[in-house]
Amino acid sequence: MHLPADGCLTLHCHPATPALGLRAVGARVAFAGDTLHIAFRLAGELSRLRVPAAATPARTDELWRHTCGEAFVAAAGDPAYREFNFSPSGAWAAYAFAGYREPLRPPGGPAPAIACHADGDELVLEVALATAWLPAGDECELALTLVAEESGDDGAPQLSYWALRHTAGRPDFHRRDSFAARLPALP
Repeated sequence: MHLPADGCLTLHCHPATPALGLRAVGARVAFAGDTLHIAFRLAGELSRLRVPAAATPARTDELWRHTCGEAFVAAAGDPAYREFNFSPSGAWAAYAFAGYREPLRPPGGPAPAIACHADGDELVLEVALATAWLPAGDECELALTLVAEESGDDGAPQLSYWALRHTAGRPDFHRRDSFAARLPALP
């Protein structure tokens, strides 16, 4: 699907990992100059959602173990892709792959700007990512995903996995058939 004119997309919860209090997750994608803006919107019973506390922004691995937004981007038709993780804490990660889960040397670039705020029963995670991180030229394929960590009735953490499109089987955001949106070619 091409990115809608308003940039608004809906993420769906994987059926094998039901959410406890979240009712809906959406995202808005827009370009402004040399920056890709992504705003993840989480709606529902936020008291169950475990949100990492704000910290000094730093490149950090394994953010997917807790609440975080993710973006996977690839040039159309190219098996190589990049993965970006954005924590509400301000921590972030960037990875490069030659093909399905075949790691390359991590890419370099300026740290993304990340902001997180709650408004009633909605949490918004805003990200500004320099387009220098993205493949140049051709149209890009995009997968937006979110890992939500919530507290169960017994207080134990439970993860739910949200994506534009889920593939068969367990949640696996690296599968190219889950890259469901198309971004226009970058200048």
